[in-house]
Amino acid sequence: MLLSSAYLPPVWYVAKLAACEGQEVRIEQYDHYLKQTYRNRCCIVGPTGVQSLTVPTEKGTEQKTLMRDVRISEHGNWRHLHWNALVSSYASTPFFLYYADDFRPFYERRFEFLFDFNLQLLELVCRLIDIHPLLKPTELFSPEGVEDDFRELIHPKHDYQLDSTFHPAPYYQVFRERTGFIPNLSVVDLLFNMGPESLLVLHESCR
Repeated sequence: MLLSSAYLPPVWYVAKLAACEGQEVRIEQYDHYLKQTYRNRCCIVGPTGVQSLTVPTEKGTEQKTLMRDVRISEHGNWRHLHWNALVSSYASTPFFLYYADDFRPFYERRFEFLFDFNLQLLELVCRLIDIHPLLKPTELFSPEGVEDDFRELIHPKHDYQLDSTFHPAPYYQVFRERTGFIPNLSVVDLLFNMGPESLLVLHESCR
């Protein structure tokens, strides 16, 4: 399977990883960086509804910049803002306090490259959910058309219904009575609300 790099990716993305237990999953690092994708943004839900969190990148990042070379900017104190947004949205969920110490260090230390930041967060998510795909950065760029290529399909502007193998199973969300169930948010929404049962939701979503 081939996936793009992603910041706290959506359930759709992680469901793919759950379906690849013990199998190699290549994370593309030689594609051209594109803005307004999951490469540097995720979606969470709080008291006021869905919120998008975007990791700023250094100015001058253009479409011809390889993903592996994209540097994170410290502009706007984004780490503090992202962490506060996570706390505001999920402090009242059943499992936020249980996992908070795992995620907090990512918002306290500086990462130079976006790809490294994303990959280490993804490895943490897999460990906490107890899924074990073999995550490997690509060694060269693979052209479109290779088997199980989801690099551009899993995209904020693409409806997950385009993927016939993904059917997001509903799960408890702390603001569900106010917002209704919102599918395909960042995997942290699933993890903080469902904890160890996140794995069951992912497997149910892959049927």
